[in-house]
Amino acid sequence: MARIPDAFIDELLARTDIVEVIGARVPLKRQGREYAARCPFHDERSPSFTVSPTKQFYHCFGCGAHGTAISFLMHYDRLEFLDAVEELARRAGMEVPRETRARHEDGEIRELYAALEAAARFFRRQLALSDKARAYVERRGIAPEIAERYAIGYAPDGFSALKDALGTDPRRLALLDRAGLLSKNERGHVYDKFRDRLMFPIHDRRGRVIAFGGRVLDPEDSPKYLNSPETALFHKGRELYGLWQARQAQAALERVVVVEGYMDVVALAQYGVSWAVATLGTATTPEHAELLFRNAPDVVFCFDGDAAGRRAAWRALESVLPRMREGRQAFFLFLPEGEDPDTLVRQEGADGFLERLRQATPLSEFFFAHVSHDVNLASLDGKARLAERCRPYLAQIPDGAFADLMRQRVTELTGVGARSSPPQTHVPARRAQAAHAGATPAPRRSLVRHAIALLLQRPALALALEPPYRFSALRQPGVPLLAEIVSLVRERPGISTGALLEHFAGREEQAALHKLAAQSLPGEEEAWRAEFLDAMAQLEKQTLLQRIEELQEQVRAGGFAALSAAEKAELLELQAAAARRG
Repeated sequence: MARIPDAFIDELLARTDIVEVIGARVPLKRQGREYAARCPFHDERSPSFTVSPTKQFYHCFGCGAHGTAISFLMHYDRLEFLDAVEELARRAGMEVPRETRARHEDGEIRELYAALEAAARFFRRQLALSDKARAYVERRGIAPEIAERYAIGYAPDGFSALKDALGTDPRRLALLDRAGLLSKNERGHVYDKFRDRLMFPIHDRRGRVIAFGGRVLDPEDSPKYLNSPETALFHKGRELYGLWQARQAQAALERVVVVEGYMDVVALAQYGVSWAVATLGTATTPEHAELLFRNAPDVVFCFDGDAAGRRAAWRALESVLPRMREGRQAFFLFLPEGEDPDTLVRQEGADGFLERLRQATPLSEFFFAHVSHDVNLASLDGKARLAERCRPYLAQIPDGAFADLMRQRVTELTGVGARSSPPQTHVPARRAQAAHAGATPAPRRSLVRHAIALLLQRPALALALEPPYRFSALRQPGVPLLAEIVSLVRERPGISTGALLEHFAGREEQAALHKLAAQSLPGEEEAWRAEFLDAMAQLEKQTLLQRIEELQEQVRAGGFAALSAAEKAELLELQAAAARRG
């Protein structure tokens, strides 16, 4: 893991609203001072996932998932540590220390990104220089601001325009090849992969160019679309064209519409539908489905209404079904023959296209229409066939209301499953209450544990203590951890709960600290300072008594003469102090 200065992490987490970060991906509901949701990391029926804006961390009482905004992005968006830090830094307008970035990224990978970015700039310049390409863009009605937003460019005709411009030495030529920008014929001749095409850069989740899609200008040419090959940076089954731009236009996407072509995405954006994305010349994959739902709770798949379009829609449904957790919805919009989103939105305007989206077919309706299209539901054999067809698909749906309703619909259609279910095992009320964040009682704690718990609720309490910290000599479990937390807060006075927990990421104490931080302590916050100081005073007294016992043990073993002059004075002073403390 790349080392980032603690001060930078503290400031980053202080500037980051964890509720905003998580709320953009998971529907949150306010519950008192915190927010709750069904956990995005495991399937559950009732919310046990809480987000604390004051502590700046999240915790799931069901599966134990916990962390800060950094760890949430790492687990939910599957980002590496530095990628998550850079994503939050970008949102906060901060710059990650350059040395950290340089150590993080492999030299060759950095060069690949640089080569692709240089190619994107080259294609943009060529669009400005080509009358033919500019005329095509104008004819397709692409406004300059939309062309700028999607960084649309043009790959000149000919075999070596890009190669001649950027492949000026063997090393650069090799980089262009690894970036998927060059091709080689049977005789070994290397030439530009993209020629006489409108170029659409494909961006990753951090806005970096990782590949290109090229569209012909002349409808007689083929193939109509040409994508970069798979490279170290680009895997088409995991990426969606336009997702970066959609997230820039709207941080918390409520829905995403999935279309088939780059021009569909651009045309919809032209008419204000800025939340369209496209798969990259491949069927919808499970990775696509997961990526879509991470960014929006509602997904509308847009396909041609012909047989091929319906087959593609069914493949999309197969990828989506195992990810239909509660709160997620999927719809299917089938277009009139010969139409695509590009032509429809230009004919009907944004209002017309949005109305079509509102009338899209829900996943459940499309599913049952598809599986029952050749089944005679008037016969017992037909009902049995439908029930058996549905069984493997329904088994893939996560437990929840949607799964229950889908099974209920099968029962309505076939009668299968109508038998009364065996009685459910009773769940004690206290277990159900324990799953609720706000109702979790704080267990009885030792003084050390209680002091740590209070510091996790309000780290600034440690500022009331002045070094030296005599309690650190106390031989009790947890004292070294308490001393470390106190010192950490003293060194970084503005540290939040989330940043404090981030300090212990990867250490064995991490899980226990998160559990303590997630619990609701009794009493008013104003009283916590007195509780903390009282606990620390008791620990100081225990430390004093421990030292007296150590000195008295020496006396018992060898008499008062066994003590040095300094130790004799210390013992007398400690005994007097103990007497004053009562």
